[in-house]
Amino acid sequence: MTIDETAERVIGLPPEKVAAYAMDWRHDSEWTQGIRAAGLTREADTGGFGVGAEVTRTAYFLGRRIDYVLRVAGYDPPGLLDMVSVAGPMPMHVTYTFDPHPEGTLARIRVRGDAGALYRLAAPVMARKVRSSITKDLRDLERRLIR
Repeated sequence: MTIDETAERVIGLPPEKVAAYAMDWRHDSEWTQGIRAAGLTREADTGGFGVGAEVTRTAYFLGRRIDYVLRVAGYDPPGLLDMVSVAGPMPMHVTYTFDPHPEGTLARIRVRGDAGALYRLAAPVMARKVRSSITKDLRDLERRLIR
């Protein structure tokens, strides 16, 4: 079963400010649900963070520890950060977009994945949990940025 969930929120700051914080992997555990640690484990071919870089995240989901690696597939700040899993319990594709909006920034997170045989029975629960988590992520992102 595939999962395809999207959440969006208008944040009252310019896209450059929202994206600068959200696209910095060093902040992942501050606003992303369940992530306890994140580290840049492979730099982009051009050095630093960008296309080809890999971020290893340690998260807790449905009570289980999950370690996974996301590779940057698309990086066009401040508008786009697109990442695909290259290691972890299930194939996953996470897209962050930050578009100008009359009230600031329309921030959007889309998570797509294949629950596979291992999680097939739990896929409907996982989809609801993913939707809830990314909705909370955007809420927490806004709280971090607007104090």
